[in-house]
Amino acid sequence: MIPIRDSVKAKIFPVVNTVIIAINALVFFYELSLGEQLNQFLFEYGLIPENFTTALNRLNLVGAVFPIFSSIFMHGGWMHFLGNMWFLYIFGDNVEDSMGHGRYLVFYLLAGVGASLAHVLFNTASQVPTIGASGAIAGVMGAYIVLHPKGRILTLLPIFFFFQFINVPAYVFLLLWMGLQTFQGVAAIGADASGGVAWWAHIGGFIIGALLIFIFRKPRLDSDFFDYDDDV
Repeated sequence: MIPIRDSVKAKIFPVVNTVIIAINALVFFYELSLGEQLNQFLFEYGLIPENFTTALNRLNLVGAVFPIFSSIFMHGGWMHFLGNMWFLYIFGDNVEDSMGHGRYLVFYLLAGVGASLAHVLFNTASQVPTIGASGAIAGVMGAYIVLHPKGRILTLLPIFFFFQFINVPAYVFLLLWMGLQTFQGVAAIGADASGGVAWWAHIGGFIIGALLIFIFRKPRLDSDFFDYDDDV
């Protein structure tokens, strides 16, 4: 399922969300310019679970923490980059609207950190660098389902060789997405994989985002958080 747009209108311009997308774009185009040095760049700035646990055991906090932040601004290819940035564009503006610019930046980074730690927890011995904003964006999606569960998502649904546009409630879209991540994450436990999707980063990020929204959203009347327009 591919989200096309949502029905919830943000009241403020998503400055931080736009800057985050821009930073991701700059880092991605820098990666494209590296040529044969790209692999070294990924291993140096990506999050490698085994390296993280080793650095943590040695109390090397900089060595442990820095890759968590650098890795969430890196991507492994055009589809990875464009898919992540599109989801962030669709859902991020409303989450930023709910908490303000400064809080949203802290929220986004914490969601990314939590997602990365969830991935490490289930892959402690992995020597594969983990990169991508997916975990942090999953946190944004987790916050969105709390804020606007009945918002409408115009969704492109590929069915074999045909494409169908459907309007679905946000909670349906996001719970289906979360269900797929959970299924894949459970199936991947114990698998000897040399790469692939960090399913547990998605799961962890989503759960953390759904919890953190109660701390980070602005203190308003409940009705302010659940306004939505059924028309898409």
